[in-house]
Formats: sequence, structure tokens, C-alpha cells
Amino acid sequence: MKSLKIVFFGTPEFAKTSLAAIHNSHHEVVGVVTVADKASGRGQKIQQSPVKIFATENDLPVFQPEKLKDPEFLDSIRQLNADIFVVVAFRMMPKILFEMPEMGTFNLHASLLPDYRGAAPINYAIINGEKKTAGTTFFITEKIDDGNILLQDEIEIFPDENAGELHDRLMEMGAQLVIKTLDGLAENSIREMPQPEVANPKNAFKIFKDDLRINWNQDSATVHNFIRGMSPYPCAFTVLKIGEELKSLKIFKGKFGKDGHSETAGSLKIDKNTFKIFTTDGAYFPEEIQLEGKKRMNVKDFLNGFRDYDHIVMATEV
Repeated sequence: MKSLKIVFFGTPEFAKTSLAAIHNSHHEVVGVVTVADKASGRGQKIQQSPVKIFATENDLPVFQPEKLKDPEFLDSIRQLNADIFVVVAFRMMPKILFEMPEMGTFNLHASLLPDYRGAAPINYAIINGEKKTAGTTFFITEKIDDGNILLQDEIEIFPDENAGELHDRLMEMGAQLVIKTLDGLAENSIREMPQPEVANPKNAFKIFKDDLRINWNQDSATVHNFIRGMSPYPCAFTVLKIGEELKSLKIFKGKFGKDGHSETAGSLKIDKNTFKIFTTDGAYFPEEIQLEGKKRMNVKDFLNGFRDYDHIVMATEV
């Protein structure tokens, strides 16, 4: 089978898994492009991306340009004479770059395109209660996640699966899809297809902090999907009023139930054995949580930390 020379573009763990799969295949990685090292955490230690760490450990040439249109960077990549570029979890690329290789540039996206174009396809597939999603490889164009599809592999979303768990399964499946795509392109056995025309494709916009607050004035299943779709990161939260203090409460995991009640949606029933938040058609029962300023814990340990439960209510103000 024909071996392709590849420049790989990516940054996080999701991308590293695909890079490792290519490196371990019969194809040749001639260069790796990733984000610049940056200081993070309390000690402001310099952190390298998972893709850079893997590339360095395996003696692969690494490029970390601040600007993708930098002439020196473009010339360095051009001199690698790659057949094709592979992009997984990277930033927007200029046309001068993605049109450089003879065979073009393809991207791996974690959704059943054309639905969930954008930065957070895994999160929104769960939030919206989808039963399945996919990995999709497609040729990059100037529009976001809009190019011709090469291959798609569908995957079931399990009923109580969170975004982190689905991420890990898609990461492994996606890496194999990248290899299948490379093999198919090398043998000229893939017929690229335009993305289906959909009147209102579902979006997966970037998630900001303001998007994370739980709206309890919804049915229980919707609340449950939102929480698992944001777990474990960036994590959905609500705000409690404990005495006179407002404290954010991250909720990582829980269960829901439907039952008739006359309580206000968002109100609490809380005692030493119960933490129940009412929804429009039932209630949600947090199981793993993290109170502002505390570590992540199970709800039993959280409840054991209080004596006066009457002083804990749901905050209505921000």
C-alpha cells in the first residue's frame, strides 16, 4: 500500500491519539504543527501540548508558529514536500496553508456533519439528547467544518454517558478513521461527497462561562442532559445561598425522576440524607458535586458537612 508523507496539525489529547495512530502506521509524519508553549496553573509553569510532547518523544519535527501566515513558517512547511495535511482539534487555517499539499488538507470532526459544526460538538450532542454521533473526515475549505466528506463512522451515545466519556470513545474511533481515510486516499478508493443540504443544521458554538449555569425551569431529562453534556469539563453549575453567602456549585453527575409536585422549579429539598432540586416535571438528584472553594466530592460527604440545612437555598440572583 502506498505510503503518504504527512504534516499533522493538532493540540490536545484528542489530537495526540490520531498523531500516534499515524506514526504507528505505514504512513510517514514529516512534521507536526501545534500551539506555542504557554504558562498555566498556580505556579505559571510552562506547559507543552500533548501533541508536542508526543512529537518530541518520537523525534518528529515540531513547529509552533504564532501566526500561520508567517512567511518563514510557510516556507519551512513547504520544504517538507508533504502529500497531505491532517488536522485534528486545531485552529482555523488560512487558505495559503491548507491548499499547500497536492492532495489537500483534511480534518477530523467529532460529529455527524453537517450537524454540530463548531467548537463543542461532543458537548452539544449530549445536551440535545442525541442517540448517536459520529467521527467525520472532510476536506478543509474556508468555511468552518463545511468541506466535502470523505468518511463517517457513527457511534451510539449511551443514556447516562457524559461528555468526557464520549470524548474518549470518539478519540479512539476517530484515530482509526484518520488511518482509514489516509489509506483510502492513498489508494484512490474514497469518493468525496458534498455535505447534505440541511435547512437548519444544529450548531456547536464555543462554550463560555455564562452558558454553564443550569436552568432549573425545564423538565428533568433536559436538565440531566445539560449536566452530563458539560461534565466533567467545563462543568454545569448552579448557585446556592448558604446563610448570607452565595456559592457556586458544580454538578458533575446525578439522576433524575419524574413525579408530580407543587414545588417551584429550582427549589430545594435538603436534609442529612437528601439533596433534591425540583424541575418542572420532577426532580434532579446530584451525586457528584463541587462547592466553590472545596474539592469534588460525593453528595453524602457534602451533606455531612452541614448541620443547619434550613440555611441552604437556591439563589435567584447571580
